[in-house]
This record gives sequence, C-alpha cells and structure tokens, in this order.
Amino acid sequence: MRDLVIVGAGGFARETAAAAEATWRVRGFVDDDPALHGTERSGLPILGAVDSVLAMPDAAVVVCVGNPRAYDVRQRIVQRLGLPGERYATVVHPAAEIGAGSVVGPGSVVLAGTVLTADVAVGSHVAVMPQAVLTHDDRVGDYATVASGVRLGGGVVVAAGAYVGAGALVREGVTVGARSLVGMGAVVLEDVPPDEIWAGNPARKLRS
Repeated sequence: MRDLVIVGAGGFARETAAAAEATWRVRGFVDDDPALHGTERSGLPILGAVDSVLAMPDAAVVVCVGNPRAYDVRQRIVQRLGLPGERYATVVHPAAEIGAGSVVGPGSVVLAGTVLTADVAVGSHVAVMPQAVLTHDDRVGDYATVASGVRLGGGVVVAAGAYVGAGALVREGVTVGARSLVGMGAVVLEDVPPDEIWAGNPARKLRS
C-alpha cells in the first residue's frame, strides 16, 4: 500500500482521506496556513506547507482544494508544484460505481455514491462529489468540479475548469464551457459558453 499526501485540509480534503483509506496509506495533509502546521484534522497530521510534498518523493499526491468562489485554485496549485503525472493518485471511493469503458484520470477524486454508467471519461485533477450521476459518453475535462447530486445526461461535455453546482441537471448532449460555473439546482437545457455564470430553471446567463 503506497503513501498518499493530500494537498489541502478543508472539507474536500478530509472527504478524500476517508475515501482513500481502503487503498492508500494516508500520511496526512499539507496546507499553506501556518496556523495548521503541527495540528490534526480527522485524526491525520498537517505535515507542513504545500511545497513540502516536493521533499516526499515516495508519496503519491492529490490536490483537494477549491470552492465555487475559487474553483481555479486546484489548477494553480498543480501548475505551481510541477510534479510529473505519475506522482498523482486517483482516488475512487469503494462505494462509487465505475461502469464499463469508463476512465478516471490522475489526480482525480470520485466520492461515495457516485455512478459513472458506461464509457464516461473523467480527466485529470477532477473533483466528483458524492451522489453525482454521469451517464453514458459524458466527458469531464481536466480541473472540472462536479458537485454533489449533479445529474449529467448522456453525451454531456463539462469542459476544462468548469464547475457544476450541487443538484444541477444537465440535458443530454449539452456542453458546459471551459471555466464556466453552473449554479446549484440549475436545469441546463442549452450549451453554456466558456467563462460565464448560469443559474435558474431553465438556466440562463447571469454574468461573464
């Protein structure tokens, strides 16, 4: 069983630690908040600053930071660290279902109750939160976030860096553009262009 170090110490990081415990030896968290150093979260130590993973070459890494107000931070940390792809873990909770032909890229996390039905492609450094359903032929780009309870119809594309908020429904064949945000509970019936915020039922553009 290989060691795993989790970047971040917030809720998503702690959820990832719980998901990983069956298949990884979780060494602890790293975080840039010096007030956390030397403390514990969920029974695991805060080992130091984020860059300290560079001095732990034997450990796999997964970056678990970000929220709707700063959902590009995961990408910025990965770029800052500059680690080779093979250093990044893929964490799939034992209670997630990964269907035939589906793939999950390095650095990505798939949490409990999530279903990837068939031939779903999840890129690198993607966060798929609990109880999401990704149906046949969906494509989720690198650094995207699919929040809890999201339902994606068949053939949906969630482009790189996009954020689909909790409970959102996305109609089959629709594309959510790169770096766009879809609000909680939105019903998305048409393509969302890149770099826009959409919300509502049916979802409409709020602003760029």
